[in-house]
Amino acid sequence: MLTIDLKQMIRSVPDFPKPGINFFDITTLLKDPAGLQATIDSLAAPYGSANIEVVVGIESRGFILGSAVAQRIGAGFIPVRKPGKLPAKAIKEIYELEYGKDALEIHADAIDKGQRVLIVDDVLATGGTAAAATRLVRQLGGELQGLAFLIELTFLSGKSKLTGENVFSVLQY
Repeated sequence: MLTIDLKQMIRSVPDFPKPGINFFDITTLLKDPAGLQATIDSLAAPYGSANIEVVVGIESRGFILGSAVAQRIGAGFIPVRKPGKLPAKAIKEIYELEYGKDALEIHADAIDKGQRVLIVDDVLATGGTAAAATRLVRQLGGELQGLAFLIELTFLSGKSKLTGENVFSVLQY
């Protein structure tokens, strides 16, 4: 399906945010009109006929990709944010990191019971953030149809925290 090599458009930044980490910077991909269009087309393609009602985007690059995917497939968009960023009543999900804990929040009225939901983010790494977003969707009664990522870092085995879920990634490293 892809006629553009998206991997060639992603900048690799060694030792960011700390030594030993190789950061895949998608800003170089997003600034290119053809690269951005190919990215959104690739993320949306598996869900075009899935009757997705809302796309949940995980802060912050998931907002960029998720809102574009939502527009492409004719769905609404819902942000999942770090604690304290949402103005109305929210529910929180705490998850483990390799070095501590973090949390995500979603508005308590964001998803109607039974709504068909797609979660979108830029990277699937260890899977903790995606698993937390999945739990938030289910707490609100959403019917999770899948999770879509631009990049999957397969060596970190993030899919293992999403066992039984429909996980799609455009690129694998």
